[in-house]
Amino acid sequence: MPDADRLPVPDDPSRAERPGIDGYVLEDQIGHVMRRAFQRHAAIFAEGIEPSGLTPMQFAVMVKLYELGPQSQNHVGRLSAMDAATMMGVIRRLLERGWVARTPDPAHARRLLLTLTEDGEAVIAKALTAARRITAETLAPLSEEERGVLLGLLKRLT
Repeated sequence: MPDADRLPVPDDPSRAERPGIDGYVLEDQIGHVMRRAFQRHAAIFAEGIEPSGLTPMQFAVMVKLYELGPQSQNHVGRLSAMDAATMMGVIRRLLERGWVARTPDPAHARRLLLTLTEDGEAVIAKALTAARRITAETLAPLSEEERGVLLGLLKRLT
């Protein structure tokens, strides 16, 4: 590629004269900042949730089942903000691990409910303790007040 067609590299002195590209600075964009914050949290989660090896989506489903008891797959998918295709894969893996079971819904003959097994309840009870530490570590750089503000603002965006 000819030199004239190349974008300046970060240590290029001409870059100081043009911050970003026509005023666009990637590091100031909400999507980029949120992705970086999520990457940090995901690494903390993966390390802190061991030895269960739960994914964030599996964790969300199990928390909702632990909190609410048996639920339809559709309902727990909505509560944990997952589309149907993703939910199917998450449930399949939880069923394979023996942490969730499908049981008939006594109120609706054709509907099945998801319920935690005894092993699933034990796993999520331990995972909730780890989750509290994970949240604390993720938010550690912020003051108590900043944590509340951040969570409040992010909730407004969802």
